[in-house]
Amino acid sequence: MTAAGRARRPWGRAALWLLLLGPLFFASYGYANSVAAARADVPSLAFAWERAIPFWAWTIVPYWSIDLFYGISLFVCRDRRELDTQALRLLTAQVVAVSCFLLWPLRYSFVRPDSDGVFGWLFDVLLGFDKPYNQAPSLHIVLLIVLWVRFAHHLSGAWRWLLHGWFALIGVSVLTTFQHHFIDVPTGLLAGWLCVWLWPERIRAPWRDAALARDSKRWTLAALYLGGAALCAWAAAALSAGALGGWALWLWWPASSLALVALNYALLGPAGFQKRDDGRLSVAACWLFAPYLLAAWINSRLWTRRAPQPVAIADGVWLGRIPGRGERERFAAVVDVSAELSLADARADDAVRPMLDLVAPTPQQLSEAAEAIAQRQGRGELLVCCALGYSRSAAAVAAWLLRSGRAASVDEAVAMLRRARPAVVLRAPHLRALQALSAAPAPAAHGLGTQRA
Repeated sequence: MTAAGRARRPWGRAALWLLLLGPLFFASYGYANSVAAARADVPSLAFAWERAIPFWAWTIVPYWSIDLFYGISLFVCRDRRELDTQALRLLTAQVVAVSCFLLWPLRYSFVRPDSDGVFGWLFDVLLGFDKPYNQAPSLHIVLLIVLWVRFAHHLSGAWRWLLHGWFALIGVSVLTTFQHHFIDVPTGLLAGWLCVWLWPERIRAPWRDAALARDSKRWTLAALYLGGAALCAWAAAALSAGALGGWALWLWWPASSLALVALNYALLGPAGFQKRDDGRLSVAACWLFAPYLLAAWINSRLWTRRAPQPVAIADGVWLGRIPGRGERERFAAVVDVSAELSLADARADDAVRPMLDLVAPTPQQLSEAAEAIAQRQGRGELLVCCALGYSRSAAAVAAWLLRSGRAASVDEAVAMLRRARPAVVLRAPHLRALQALSAAPAPAAHGLGTQRA
């Protein structure tokens, strides 16, 4: 293919997607409206403080502008893969939102003031097909997230800041045009990031390699996290009727986060956290898992507060917790096996081999981590890390010691680790995985050389 052919944008395919998505949007949105309108008991969920939100007629302009961004977003895509990802995000947004509208319809309960002029005309056009239903999640907010991610990917500098400002206005407009109650906004944010998480870029979709866990420990942890999610959801419902009021509803965020963590342990594996090769979790994963990630980071610092520094194991390979900002300057490279925490100050030569926390790695995971260590060992100081530096990373270093011949047995490898770091936690499942790795033939991989005489 010529350079001109590679640079040609798939505008024809974009037009076909728009011809599919446009009618589907209005048909499904209108259907949900009509179903809600036929019911006599559609409730409303609004907080008393929302009556202080002003009505700004002029914000109907940014409110309407999302339709323009919707169509353009398909035509800014550089290639077919990017285009299909964007279209599938938009389609998923429609399916998720309309499903919610049908399952639990809500009604907007405030009276919108009259407006005239151009703004009044825009309101009249809007009310021609929009009714006071289809509330939570706000489809406007769901689409705002999907569209913001797409355009931010293509813009930089002042144009990107202008995008941020205009999209902030769109977000505010759902309230100041008296189209939505506040509860529709955070639920829309959750649904929007879910759409982006389901169809990621720069990393494989979490559901593509989904498989039911075979490790009983993963199912135990999945049950515990699901129980935590249920507890948060119960507290959100129970406490919202008490002294905390509407503030308690924010507990739905950790409830959703923990439910997704449970899904990762039961089905998706490390891929559910969407940790990329650059050591960062995707933006969608950062938002969706934020309560859990914050707790995991605090936990990693609390458990290692008395021994925060990495320890030398052998031949320039060090073992420790995942470094924070400014904590990795001494190391030429890092092999990071944490799935749930981002690697700060990541560099091009770093390796990311994510493993789930509190679960013994598989022999295959240990083999891949050992190879990553071997490929970087000898180029300078090398840090192998996980959240604490006690278990996953220790197992990875033990695998490297075995594969490189620096340890003749699993017991010897573990003894070397514990001499350097007594707090290392390698239980029976870890030892079985290491034994299986030791018994298997070493892969014909570059870098897995034996110790020099």
